[in-house]
Amino acid sequence: MKPSFLISGLLTPLLAAVSLFAQTGPFDPGDWPTLKNPTKVVHYVVTDGGLTSPGDSWVADALQILTAGDQGTVDFTIGGQTGKKVTGNNLNIADPAFASWAESEFIDILMQVYGDAGLFNAQGLARNFNFLTGTLPELAAPSGGQIPVEAKNKKWNWVLFRIPNGIRASDGTRLVGSIPANAQGASLNGGVNGGTIRLQDVPSFIVRVVAFGEEGAFGEPADINKFFPAETCDPEPNTNLAGIDLAAGTTNHVQVINDGDQTVTFEASVGPAGDKRHAVLPNGTFLNFGITGNYLGKPCNDPRTVKVCLDFYDDPAFAGLDVRFGPEAYATDDKGGIAIYAADRRQVLAGTGKWIRRSWTVPAVNLKGVNAGTLTAGPRFASENGQVAVSRIDIAVLRIGDHPLTGLDPLVDCYSDPNICTDAYGNFVELDLGKDVKNGLDVGTSGGDQGMIVAEAGPVGDRRQAVRPAREDGTPGFAHQYLNFAILSEALGPNTQPPTRLAICVTYYDDPALIGAQFKPEVYQTERNGVQTLGFTPNSYLVTIEGTDKWRTAYWEISDMKFNGVNQGPQAAARFFVSGKIFVTSVKYAVIRPCGPLANVNLLESCKPVTEVTLGIARSGKDVQLSWSAAAEGFQLQETSSLISPDWKAVSTAPEAQGGQNVVTLTLGTGTTFYRLAK
Repeated sequence: MKPSFLISGLLTPLLAAVSLFAQTGPFDPGDWPTLKNPTKVVHYVVTDGGLTSPGDSWVADALQILTAGDQGTVDFTIGGQTGKKVTGNNLNIADPAFASWAESEFIDILMQVYGDAGLFNAQGLARNFNFLTGTLPELAAPSGGQIPVEAKNKKWNWVLFRIPNGIRASDGTRLVGSIPANAQGASLNGGVNGGTIRLQDVPSFIVRVVAFGEEGAFGEPADINKFFPAETCDPEPNTNLAGIDLAAGTTNHVQVINDGDQTVTFEASVGPAGDKRHAVLPNGTFLNFGITGNYLGKPCNDPRTVKVCLDFYDDPAFAGLDVRFGPEAYATDDKGGIAIYAADRRQVLAGTGKWIRRSWTVPAVNLKGVNAGTLTAGPRFASENGQVAVSRIDIAVLRIGDHPLTGLDPLVDCYSDPNICTDAYGNFVELDLGKDVKNGLDVGTSGGDQGMIVAEAGPVGDRRQAVRPAREDGTPGFAHQYLNFAILSEALGPNTQPPTRLAICVTYYDDPALIGAQFKPEVYQTERNGVQTLGFTPNSYLVTIEGTDKWRTAYWEISDMKFNGVNQGPQAAARFFVSGKIFVTSVKYAVIRPCGPLANVNLLESCKPVTEVTLGIARSGKDVQLSWSAAAEGFQLQETSSLISPDWKAVSTAPEAQGGQNVVTLTLGTGTTFYRLAK
């Protein structure tokens, strides 16, 4: 019987193990996935502390979710839990015990994420999730794979990524687990910007749990990455705008909510002489506006960016009282999740005695609203230190995807900063190193991966001070292929203003030694659908060195520029990519305002390249003069004696500059000669 007993005793746990490891997701977000291995090393953090360690090898609160700059996060409640929402572009995780991974060929990264649009690209499609590892200047960004669109279920989901822990070329150590001798930047936790492993390009990503583990600590990605189905809902309606105008006595599916802690008073004559309006004031702090008949959609629809535009009165009685007005709270889902809008984005009222019209754009708003009862709603508004009167509100849902109203902003003429429609902000800055001019603009910070060198450059007879990327002359380990310029003293206005249309004019040396090298303004900060992110210019913006041995100009316009800067603070525009040692002697920026006294004025209009050129011809005694605009760079005057079988050749006489024209003077001869401009 003893052998029989041994067989029975061994068989039972074996079957249990087989059963356990045959399991696949989806797994309950209220507990660790059942495929976990408590004996493997795991470092983790749970943002709301809702999970406990399953074994001694699992270390709670060992990881830190960083928040700063382009890797900012905020606390965010949704789906019954509170996680962290990415407000920048990246999610950076710090592991102070990063040395634990020095011998790990692979690192498993388990996350609990919320299933909304933040998991996918701008088109709503699956994206590659890339994890930045290593320290400057030796980096890798391996892909952990994709999350399928089935994860967009408006639920908390477990996802598992497995990434290789690569080998450094400089010393043979692994990218995660040590700090090499050549490390640069904030590498205290073995990675970049103070972290250890950074998840790249994930704006609006929402995470509750992050865990680093040995390979197999959580099971296999194919078994974990399964998802509960989404609940069904009616499609979004073919509408995008609702509102109420109390002054005009009209409404478009919006009514003022008047109950609970958001009771109101209606007044018939608010405002300055000559502009009295019917308006509503909160009796306490809050103003709320309900949308009737689910006109803009239902709470079960996906959260969308909501833009609100209000007319409110800057009462002279507010002077010196620090009265502030703006969005206060909004729903994140239809389960009761609420987010608080940043208080520092509210309007500070100065008591001007004028009506103010401005907008706020709030991303990922669920139409359940806050204390909206049976109505739907956008964000609720708060008046601090005084009761602000409102005469009109418009509520717009900015549609995306395949909706017929995708990309349309019905409130495009309502701005988040009314000052852009005045002369309060500057619209021109200039740096000219050759003339020692620093008018609101200067060379940016030289260091890290954007080392720059200021030196003399240019053709013989026209040498100027200029700046170029350091390239191989900079700090070892970096390509040094960038130029950056700092905007001084908020010369173009504050960072809080909405994205601006910016004209850029650069004077560069067209060096014969650099034929084929290219440059352009490449990456910049912008804001899209209420989320600050990075913008990139297309390759059509590239300027190619032709080798004319002259100083030449290049011109670009970028339509949605924020001045937060990329690797340059406190303010900058776009960072330039430069493929060679191209010298730049002057840079000019001009903001083209959409409204106000300077609406559509471009102070760099003269820098625009000439696209249409007219060749003029006139007789002067025994000579003939051919002329064309001096602004038309790159054109050559050519001649031929016949148009039947033309043999076009360059005219040998060099043009002279006369009153903004290139002029070639030729002596009249016998026969017929034809002339043209060729580029």
